[in-house]
Amino acid sequence: MRNVSVAQSVAASGGPSGHPDVAVLIPMVRRIVGSRVSDSAAVDDLVQETLVRVLAAADRVEPGMLEPYAIVTARNVVTSMWQEQDRHRRNRHRVVDLRVPEAPGEDLLAREERTAVTQALARLSEREKQTLLAHEVSGQGTRSLADELGSTAGAVAAQLNRTRARLRVEYLLALERLEPPTDRCRPVLLALSSGDRRRQREVDAASHLLQCDLCARLSPPLMERGHSRDDEVRVPIASDGDVVAARQAARELAARLDFSRTDLTVIATAVSEVARNIVRFAGSGEVVIELVEEHRSGVRIVARDTGPGISDIEQALTDGYSTYHGLGLGLPGARRLMDEFAVFSEKGRGTTVTMTKWRQEG
Repeated sequence: MRNVSVAQSVAASGGPSGHPDVAVLIPMVRRIVGSRVSDSAAVDDLVQETLVRVLAAADRVEPGMLEPYAIVTARNVVTSMWQEQDRHRRNRHRVVDLRVPEAPGEDLLAREERTAVTQALARLSEREKQTLLAHEVSGQGTRSLADELGSTAGAVAAQLNRTRARLRVEYLLALERLEPPTDRCRPVLLALSSGDRRRQREVDAASHLLQCDLCARLSPPLMERGHSRDDEVRVPIASDGDVVAARQAARELAARLDFSRTDLTVIATAVSEVARNIVRFAGSGEVVIELVEEHRSGVRIVARDTGPGISDIEQALTDGYSTYHGLGLGLPGARRLMDEFAVFSEKGRGTTVTMTKWRQEG
């Protein structure tokens, strides 16, 4: 296999890149903050705050977008510091304020939020609205909704994620009582809200964030939100117990797509093998299981670690090869069990295994 400078990869279909290294952004962030803030201690604090926010969003954006996002974030944290300093300066004369602070108008805020939610819902199509309410309010499952809509559970789950992403964007716009200044704003905000990296590239979200103050301001709450999704499960891996948890999570999630019992066993076995490799060779890592809807429905598993990496991927994928004396199937077995399989590894930095099983139609 041909060597690739610092990385090696073998793939049945294209694999993902490794974790982004935000450390390379530090000099740039420090220059941006340092040009606006003179206190060196404050500069250090603001640089760290920027990096924390960038790390929180790193899994949701294209690697090429991290630099523009870091620039926008650095500007935002400096502005927040200025606003806080101004508030303290205006209240400096109050050595001690014994008055009970006034209530912050909770009723008014609640009314504004309800109005914003109503306006955001009005932006959705009737089908989007009814499906979302049936799932979120009535608790109807994706499989039941798929039967009603003549669709698949994976397609319904994907639609729900797109609807939630759009609702978040419309809610923020309604709450701030703003309309996007350009036609590019909504597509960019939606791509950020959904964490759709391919779409972020298509709409050139990176350059737009640097040009549009509104989108730059709204991007943090869209990109730094939690990763709670109905079609995705994340399992930290550090022990044999976690391997069992990952296997069970994969089986339960895949069962929503009506995989056969045999395929469910196949998926669970493949997950066990890649998760066990993390425990054995890296010590800790993460397994992400998600439902996907592309040309068909399926389940995709991404196993990541930051261990020593694989020095010879071709050898590691050879049947019968093992660096330990166990009876597991290992990577070769997992590759045979799944429809698509890819390995990306960097010596000394870790390994990412991506594999997909597609549901057979009919």
